[in-house]
Order: sequence, then C-alpha cells, then structure tokens
Amino acid sequence: MTTIPNSVISRRQFAKLGGASLATLALAWRFAPLAQAAGNKIPIGVQLYSVRKECEKDLPPVLEAIGKMGYKGVEYAGYYKRNAEELRKLMDANGLVCCGTHTAMSTIEQANLKATIEFNKTLGNKYLIVPSMPKQRAGTKQAWLDTAKYFNDVADQLKADGMYTGYHAHGGDFKPVEGEVPWDLFFGNTKQEVIMQLDTGNCIGGGADPVAVLKKYPGRARTIHLKESGGPKEAVIGGGDIKWKDVFTICETGGTQWYIVEHERGGPDPVNDIKRCLESLKAMGKA
Repeated sequence: MTTIPNSVISRRQFAKLGGASLATLALAWRFAPLAQAAGNKIPIGVQLYSVRKECEKDLPPVLEAIGKMGYKGVEYAGYYKRNAEELRKLMDANGLVCCGTHTAMSTIEQANLKATIEFNKTLGNKYLIVPSMPKQRAGTKQAWLDTAKYFNDVADQLKADGMYTGYHAHGGDFKPVEGEVPWDLFFGNTKQEVIMQLDTGNCIGGGADPVAVLKKYPGRARTIHLKESGGPKEAVIGGGDIKWKDVFTICETGGTQWYIVEHERGGPDPVNDIKRCLESLKAMGKA
C-alpha cells in the first residue's frame, strides 16, 4: 500500500500513483478522522467462506496469502477435510490464529458438545458461532425462545473452558415471525455471554440498521462480520453505504474482540477482494 503523509502532494507525485493506490488514497482522505482517532486496534480476521472455492482447491497457499496480507486470524466455515491438528499447524506456520468457527447447531447439542470443545481447543478457538438455525429451532416465536434458553445453558457450560457460543446474522433474522423480530426474540432473551455476531451487510439486507442493532445490544458484539452493502458491484469495505465510523465507534467502546471481514459480492479473484478489504481498513486506520 502506498503511504501518503498528511500534506498536499504534488501533481507529479499524483501522476505516479496507480489506480489501486488512488482508490486507497481516496479512502484515506475520506476516513482521515477515523485513522487519526485510532488507538488500540481491534485485530482483523477473515471468514474463509469469502474464499471457500480457493480453500477447497488448496488450503495451504490460501492461508499463506492471508497471513502475508496482514490478517491476524481466520474464521472457519468448514474444515476442508483436515483435522484440528493439521489446521492448527497451517495457522501457526502463517502467523494466524483462529478467531472463530461457524459450527452447525448440531455440534453444540449435548451429544456432540464435548467433542466440539476439544476440537476447538486444538484450534486455539474460543468462539463457537452457529451460522444459521434449523427450522425446528427457529420456525416460531416459541422455538426462538426455547433456542435462546438452550444457548444460555451452553454458555454456562462453556465458561469452564473459557469459550463462548453465539449466533450469526442473516437477513431473515430481521423479518417478523408472529409479530416479533427473531433477532430480538433471541438476543432479548439470552445472556450477555452469548455472542451477537452481527453481519453488517446481512443486517441491511434484512431491512435493519446495523448501527441501531449494535446500540440496542451494547457489549454483545464480541465478534462482528464487516461486510459492505450498496455501492458499485465491485465495492469492498468502505466503498458502499454502511456508516462505518458509527459501527467502529460502538465496537471500539463496547468490548468487541475481533473484526472479521466477509466478502461475498462475487468476482473473478476472491483472494484479491479480501486483500482490498484489508487495504481499505488500513486506510481507515483500523489495521
């Protein structure tokens, strides 16, 4: 990334900048107040679902590229036919840690919870995030309330191992069921320890405001998915409509432990897209 000091650059300097550098420079100017105010930075990871096809083909070089980009962690959504020991070695070799697993609801049911805990201990992960609910746990208002109670019970069981469970946002979670918003049924009835993994893009896609949701549930977004919404088709974080300054302010004063990039807009080079996301966050002073 080209670094530009806080001064006016000459026409000759400007002409030497390439297209990608110009885009980064534009972001740096747009978000200059954010960069100047940045203190202790929240580490940035990436959800591997963003590059899932590349991971399926050959995981090691993808993790190597992610480490070289400057990401600090990876969140899994599948394990690419590797066991926890193999994944841990690959992460260690590339200076990465596990900042979460998207683990199916079935894996935190009582019959499987112990094995799930052991698997994630090996990974070095303490965030067990359920990415979506099976219909029997989310089809009605009562199902959501029962599921919330179950997550409270699991949260209590995980305390001894220093782990947390949580739930990840999809657009449908903000569509009313029996006159109630599922997201509110769930997080309005779960303990503070249950992670509210808001996905900023999915939230807007469901008709909700991520800033309002974060304010409504202070301190619950221990990890959060950073995903752009709106803007050009090729837009990465910072190139769309999300009010990132407000999102960052809430997270950085509310106990968020990880920013996790997820990019799902398609395109010929997903690995380069997550690199561009990180470069944008650097321009905002977040990395």
